[in-house]
Amino acid sequence: MSDSKSAVVISAHAADFVWRCGGAIALHQELGYKVTVVCLSFGERGESARLWKEGKTLAEVKAIRRNEAENAARALDVHDIQFLDMGDYPLRFTEEAENKAVNIIREVQPNFMFSHSKWDPYNTDHMKTTDFALTCRMIAQAWGHNPEQKVLGAPQLYLFEPHQTEQMQWKPDVFLDITPVWEKKRKAMECNEGQIHLWDFYTRVAQQRANHFKRNSGGMAGGRDCKYAEGFQSVFPRTVDELS
Repeated sequence: MSDSKSAVVISAHAADFVWRCGGAIALHQELGYKVTVVCLSFGERGESARLWKEGKTLAEVKAIRRNEAENAARALDVHDIQFLDMGDYPLRFTEEAENKAVNIIREVQPNFMFSHSKWDPYNTDHMKTTDFALTCRMIAQAWGHNPEQKVLGAPQLYLFEPHQTEQMQWKPDVFLDITPVWEKKRKAMECNEGQIHLWDFYTRVAQQRANHFKRNSGGMAGGRDCKYAEGFQSVFPRTVDELS
């Protein structure tokens, strides 16, 4: 394992990491972090309607979605992307998958992690993924689990923005300016040709969050300019030496 800074994204489906934290991934890659994306499924059953309407087989749908995710990862300069192929709608969480994720987390030793909102009645795969991420984080911190491995510290888990925020009990406490890497995120979004309807939707979300970034960085007194931003909700307290 390298001593460089790193992050892990636990994504329920193959495109989730793009829409919801693609800007954060690209930005931190440029800052020298090594970001590892873990896709629990390809979104082959529930998030590939266009492909099914075209008469594709399950194997074809999975291959197409994997290729789209890999292309998007390249657009974002992702350090590593791994697919656990757990199926979707619903995701099936097994001890085997848990152990695979824990091993990845311990190998990467992330400075922080990303996953979904804690509540999502429209897509239970999402909220169960966050429970899975929290469980794997906890196991990775346990000295008695595979004691030959390096134990995980206490990385923050950031919950990225869900699709219908007002229904998800998601309250952002961090806004990240992704303007410098916006073109990378847009290119990554356009790799997901099975969900074209989301390209402009998540562009508008980024523009709206940019307004919130500006307001909270100074408001009418002269906040920092920002054209595109992403919002996140932190799960754990943050420790600081000085308040600002």
